[in-house]
Amino acid sequence: MKNTLANDLSLLIIRLGSGGMMLTHGLPKINRFFGDGPVKFSDPFGLGPEISLALAIFAEVVCATLVMVGFKVRLTTIPLMATMLTAAFYAHWDDPFVKKELPLLYFLVFLSILILGPGKYSIDSLKKL
Repeated sequence: MKNTLANDLSLLIIRLGSGGMMLTHGLPKINRFFGDGPVKFSDPFGLGPEISLALAIFAEVVCATLVMVGFKVRLTTIPLMATMLTAAFYAHWDDPFVKKELPLLYFLVFLSILILGPGKYSIDSLKKL
């Protein structure tokens, strides 16, 4: 893919948009983690609800923020994709497709970012200068 201004701006917009929207899912989970009473969260890997929630917070807050600023983008999309597949095929397994659709769409966006890379307007590209 030829690096053009349009491609780099598109990647920036996709990174900022998908990362920012992912934060709207992750930030409320922080309150659940530190809230009163026991943590209630799905435990797909048998690690316990606290660890599962912490992993979701890591992906949806930390990794989403790193994608937005363009730091270690290809690496940080992996936890996001794993979280979205877990949401679609574990947390929403019994739900209709309309509930699986959003995590699958996020998965495809983060997969595209993984393949295309962060683009010119990212911290990752500063290393190449």
